[in-house]
Amino acid sequence: MMFTPLHDRVLVRRIEGEDKTSGGLIIPDNAKEKPQEGEVVSVGAGAKDDAGARIAMDVKAGDKILFGKWSGTEIKIDSEELMIMKESDILGIMA
Repeated sequence: MMFTPLHDRVLVRRIEGEDKTSGGLIIPDNAKEKPQEGEVVSVGAGAKDDAGARIAMDVKAGDKILFGKWSGTEIKIDSEELMIMKESDILGIMA
């Protein structure tokens, strides 16, 4: 199923974190925090300003991003867990 976010919303796939610490300890699943990094899957057309002109989005599909811990809404599309969030919830693009 294709999904296109509306307005200034972004569809994001989480990038899973490491299973081990830098010291080599294995982190059990129940102790892992959800990653705050993701890859943009698709973006909306952008919000409109007061005059009705479209405001261009700063992110595009394929960008690796960093977002806040409590950002977005988790959804499931074709048995894949994704997140939808506003562009303003994105903290930055990772190089």
